[in-house]
Amino acid sequence: MRTKPELSEAIRTERRATLVVNTHSRRGRRLYERARDRLTSAGFKLLAAYPVDVPAELEQSLAAAADLGPDLLIAGGGDGTISTAARLLAHRDIALGLLPLGTTNNFARTVGIPLHLDAAVAVLADGKVIDVDLGLVGSRWFTNHVGIGLSADVMLRTPPRLKRATGRLAYPVTALTLLTRHRPLRAVVRAEGREHEFVTHQLYVANGGFHAGRPITADADADDRLLVAYPVGGAPRRELLRHTARNAATGHRRTLGEEPFLAVHQLWLETDRPAPVEVDGELYGETPIRIGLDPNALRIMAPADSPDR
Repeated sequence: MRTKPELSEAIRTERRATLVVNTHSRRGRRLYERARDRLTSAGFKLLAAYPVDVPAELEQSLAAAADLGPDLLIAGGGDGTISTAARLLAHRDIALGLLPLGTTNNFARTVGIPLHLDAAVAVLADGKVIDVDLGLVGSRWFTNHVGIGLSADVMLRTPPRLKRATGRLAYPVTALTLLTRHRPLRAVVRAEGREHEFVTHQLYVANGGFHAGRPITADADADDRLLVAYPVGGAPRRELLRHTARNAATGHRRTLGEEPFLAVHQLWLETDRPAPVEVDGELYGETPIRIGLDPNALRIMAPADSPDR
């Protein structure tokens, strides 16, 4: 493994990169050609470029791009695309470059990548390599969050026909339908010698500073060696809606020291009944689960003034 300064210098001088864009999404399809042109204009030698229109082929295309041995693998898409790329590049001598082309772009926001395409390309050209933490649930790395409760039930129960007809709107529609009969979970979180109990419809464990495109707290990020566990409301269903709105409106003013946040290095989570788990928006088993951190597991190209612990 090269040092981070050595890899940064290689990217700035050699400009050897590969590009993978999720063109299944509307923004990815619309901006793919422009992204490739901007990267070429910035001096990047693209060893290969992969527009991926079939979601099932994304991981294969990312693996092919990495196997070409670039210094920088540039992934264009939303949080699902970035999370897949991050799992592939963990502990490898390749930096991940981000082109935020999704709806919420939580990981890009967390690590300070501009959401405008031209500004994001400028970071790839003139930034520096830093490393950030990845979360671990079982043996699976994640960039953003683990969700237990309603969010996982939505992933499990959203009808494919509704997704084809309405796209992303299928998820909130399904959530509102499920919430009318959703039973709250009694969740126990054991961490650092203490036990915490929540009765809630939704529990998140985050590795980063953003969720649903909004800050979780003012002092959470992806390089702080901390996981942030928090319920969204209590047993009454109306609290889930009210607390979701409150978190979105006030996250930038809250801190990890406030309730209901638990900032820990690792945790064990169990529920009063087996509950489905979603990891960065993909289904992953059931509770009970252990969630931990893999510090400095991923190298990314970030703005030149980014902190790097």
